[in-house]
Amino acid sequence: MADRMQTVVQCENGWDVSYTSTEICAVRGSTVDINCTYTYPSTVNYLDTRVQEAFWFIQVSNRIYVDLRTDPEYSGRVEYLCGNNKCTLRISNLRESDSAVYKFRFKTNQPGGTFTGYAGVTLSVTELRCQSSCRLPDHLNYVWYKNQQKKKEGASYSDYFSPADRVTCAVKGHEDFRSPSMMVKSPNGWDVSYTSTEICAFRGSTVDITCTYTYPSRLNHLDTTVQETFWFIKESNGIHDDLRIDPEYSGRVENLCGNNKCTLRISNLRESDSAVYKFRFTTNQPTGSFTGSAGVTLSVTDPQLQVHVRRSTANPSSTWTELTCHSRCQLPDHLSYVWYNNNKPVGQKKYLHLRHFDAEDSYHCAVEGHEHFPSSALYAPKPPSVSVSPSGEIMEGSSVTLTCSSDANPAAHYTWYKRSGDKQVQRKSSGQNFTITDITAEHGGKYQCEAQNTHGRSNTTLHLTVGAGAWKSAVTGTTTALLLVVVLLAVFLWIRRNKSFTQQRECGERPEDRAQIPAAAHTRPAEPHDDVHYASVCFTQNPADAIYCNIGRVQPQRETEEDEEEEAEYSAVRFDSATGGKESEWLEYAPKSPSVSVSPSGEIMEGSSVTLTCSSDANPAAKYTWYKRSGDKQVQRLSEETQFVLSSIRSSDSGEYYCTAENELGKTASERVLINVKYAPQSSSVSVSPSGEIMEGSSVTLTCSSDANPAANYTWYKENRALLHGPENVYHLSSISSGDSGVYSCKSENQYGRINSTSLHLDVQYAPKPPSVSVSSSGEIMEGSSVTLTCSSDANPAANYTWYKEDEDSPTASGQNFTITNITAEHGGKYQCEAQNTQGRSNTTLHLTVGAAWRSALIGSAASVFLAVTLLSVFLLIRARCISETESCVLVAGRNKTERKKEVKGVWPIPLPSRSFSFL
Repeated sequence: MADRMQTVVQCENGWDVSYTSTEICAVRGSTVDINCTYTYPSTVNYLDTRVQEAFWFIQVSNRIYVDLRTDPEYSGRVEYLCGNNKCTLRISNLRESDSAVYKFRFKTNQPGGTFTGYAGVTLSVTELRCQSSCRLPDHLNYVWYKNQQKKKEGASYSDYFSPADRVTCAVKGHEDFRSPSMMVKSPNGWDVSYTSTEICAFRGSTVDITCTYTYPSRLNHLDTTVQETFWFIKESNGIHDDLRIDPEYSGRVENLCGNNKCTLRISNLRESDSAVYKFRFTTNQPTGSFTGSAGVTLSVTDPQLQVHVRRSTANPSSTWTELTCHSRCQLPDHLSYVWYNNNKPVGQKKYLHLRHFDAEDSYHCAVEGHEHFPSSALYAPKPPSVSVSPSGEIMEGSSVTLTCSSDANPAAHYTWYKRSGDKQVQRKSSGQNFTITDITAEHGGKYQCEAQNTHGRSNTTLHLTVGAGAWKSAVTGTTTALLLVVVLLAVFLWIRRNKSFTQQRECGERPEDRAQIPAAAHTRPAEPHDDVHYASVCFTQNPADAIYCNIGRVQPQRETEEDEEEEAEYSAVRFDSATGGKESEWLEYAPKSPSVSVSPSGEIMEGSSVTLTCSSDANPAAKYTWYKRSGDKQVQRLSEETQFVLSSIRSSDSGEYYCTAENELGKTASERVLINVKYAPQSSSVSVSPSGEIMEGSSVTLTCSSDANPAANYTWYKENRALLHGPENVYHLSSISSGDSGVYSCKSENQYGRINSTSLHLDVQYAPKPPSVSVSSSGEIMEGSSVTLTCSSDANPAANYTWYKEDEDSPTASGQNFTITNITAEHGGKYQCEAQNTQGRSNTTLHLTVGAAWRSALIGSAASVFLAVTLLSVFLLIRARCISETESCVLVAGRNKTERKKEVKGVWPIPLPSRSFSFL
C-alpha cells in the first residue's frame, strides 16, 4: 500500500478537517485505513459545541450525504474508529470498484455547525502483480506460487526457474486474489502474456480475450517472421486444435491480431464455452513455436442480478432512496443497466434515485441486451392471506395455529395483533405463525396480521370464534342445579331477614332498656367476662346513632358474696363511629397486604432511574423494608424506606423485589415484582471446542459468548465475510478441511446495540497432499551432467522430505531438493519422494533415465560407415557394368555428356540425412 503523505489545511474560523494522506494505493482484497483529524470552536455564541454525528461518504445526491455504512456496496466491510477528534475509515476486502475520493463530514449542535473536508482522499485499488507499486501494511506479507504450487512467504522469492515456469503471488490471507501468472525469465525472448487470467461473461454476450506475444527478431542469422497465430482449448498428442475449425464455435469466433497483439472474440456465449483458452504462434524458425501455457479462464453464466436498497440516514424524515443493480460479473464497458418501474423502462444507469418509494410500486433491473434475465422485482407486501389450522370448529381446550403469508420482496416480517371490542389493539406475537394453546372463549375475537418490509406494509383481519366443548350439556345441567340452590338460599335469607327485622324493632321499642356506658369505659379495653352472653347486636342506618346490644340475664356462678356485690348488668354498649373521635383511638390492626408500584412503567433501560414504592393500610402506621431475591434464590435486605430508588440502574440490578409492612400487631409481605433491565450486548468473545490442535476431518464448534437482554442475534464472519446470521450463538464446522483455516469473529446485536467479538484464528492441520516432483533439466539427462530433483507438497505443519531410491533400504537424501552431480548410468532408476509431518505422510515416484555420453559419437560413426559402404557399392556396380559391355570403359576427355549419362544410367545421388527440431 502506498501513501502520498501530505497534510491538507483548510481552516475556517476554527473549523477544520485534515487528512493524513491525500492519495492511497491499495491491493485488491486487502484492508486500508484512511485517517483524518478534525477541529471546531469549543464555544460559539456562548453555546458549548458538541459533535452529534461524524461519517465518511463518497456520494452526494440532492444535497444528501450518504453515510458509507449504509451503502450496500460496503456492507460488512466498513468500520469507523473515531475518538479524540480523530476518525479512521477502515475498508476491508477491497474491490477495484472501491476506487474513489473519500471525504469526512461532521455535524455539531451549533446552528450551521456542519463541516466537510472537501479535499478528500483518493483511493486507488489495483490488482496485485508480482511487483506491485503498492506497499503492503506491516502485518501482511506475500505468498508466492510456482506453477500453481505454494512455495514460500515473503517480500521476495528466488528459486531455480526453467523456461516454462510461471510464477504468481498473492497477499497472505487473500489467496483467492492472485496476480496474473508471469514468466520469470523468458526463454530467449519467447513469451505470451495475457491481459487477464480470469474473465466472467454473460450467456449470450460477446467477450474479448486479449494477449501480447514476443519473439527474438533474429535467430541463427535468420530474421523471424510469424507464420501462424491461433487460440485453442484442446490439445492431443502435441496437436493443438484451432478454435476457428471447432464446430462448437462455428461462426462465433474471430481473431483480431496485429502488432504482436491478438484478441479472441467469442460471440453468443454459451455456458459450455467456460474453459481455459490459450494462445499459440508459429514462426519460420526451426524451433519457433510457442504457447502461453497459463491461459485465460473464462466463466460463462447468467447475469444473476440483485437490487440493493439504501436510504438516507442523515435525515430521518427523508424518503430519499437509492437502488443499485449488482451483477455476478463485472459489466463490460459497452453495456449498461436498464431500470423498470412497474415493468416500464425508466432509465439506463447503475444507480436509480427515488424521492419516494410508493407501496404500489415495483422496481427491477436488467442488463442492456439481456432483458430476458431481469433481477427480482422489489415491492411492498401484497394483502396477506391468513389460514387457521386445524380447520373446522374451534373448541375450548384445543390448540390453534394462525398462519400469515404475503407476496413481498424482500421477504415480509409478520406481526399479529388482537382487536378488542373497545377498538384497542394489542400486539400478540411476531412471526409468520401464531399458535394459541389450550384455547378458551376469551381467545375469541378479531386477529390482524400485518406484513411489512422496507417498502411498505399491508394487513388482513381474521375473526376467530371459539365454541364450547363436549361438556356443554353438563354445564347446562349444573347451571340449572345452581339456579335452584340460589332460589332456595334466597328464600331462606328472606325468612331470616324478616326475623332479624322483628328483633330490631323490638330493640327500638324498648328505649328504657338502653343505658349509656360511662366515658371511662371507652378509654380502656373491657375486662373479659366469660359469663356474659350477647343475645343480639342491632345496627342502625344512621352512623351517629349508638350501637348497642342486649345482654342476657344469665346467672353466673358466684364463689363469694363480694363477687355478687361487684356484678353489674349492661343493657347496651355504645361505639362512637364518628371519625377523629377519641373514643375510637384504641382500635388498632396489623398492616394489610402491601402494594408495590414501579415508576416509570414500561421497559427499563440500563442507565435509567427507577423508583419502587411500597404502601399498606395499618394502625399504627407500618414500617417498610425492601428485599431483593436474586436468581439463586438468595434474599438480600436493601432498605427501610417507603421508597427504594435505583439510580443509573445496571444489568446486575435485575431480579425480584418485594417489601414488608410491619407494626406491633403484625407483619405482611407484598407480592414480588420483577425488575428486568434491558441492555445492549456486552463483552463478546469467541471460543473453540474442542481446544488444542484442530485436525482435518474433525468436527469443530465455535461459540460466541455475549451478555445481553433481550438475547442477542449473532452474525458469524470469516475474514470479514458474513457466514451465518440468527439467534444461534454457535457455528458448526463438521468434517473441517484446510480451506476452513482463517480468522473467525462474531457480532452480537439486539435492538439496544451491537458489539464485535475478538478474533479467533483457526489453524487446521492436515497431512501432506500427494507431492509433485520436478527435474531441473527438462531435456535428456546425460552422463556427467548435474541434475536437481525438487519435491513439494501442501501440508500443515510444513512437511519434511525424504528421498529413496528403488531397491535401497536407507534414505538417499533428505530435504526438498536432491541434487546429483556428475551423474552416471547407475544413478538411473525410480526415485521416491516422501513428504511427512505430524499428521501423516504421502509419496510420489519419479523414473530417472540417464543417457550415455558416447551415444551421439556412435550414431555419427555409424552414419559415416553407412555412407562409405553405399559409395563403395555404387562404384563397384559401375565398374561391373563397364566390364560386361563390349565398349571400352576408358573415359576420354571431351566425351559428350549424353554418353557419360548413359554410362551411369539409373544411378542417383544419395540424399544425406538431415535433423529438424521444434520448440513446443
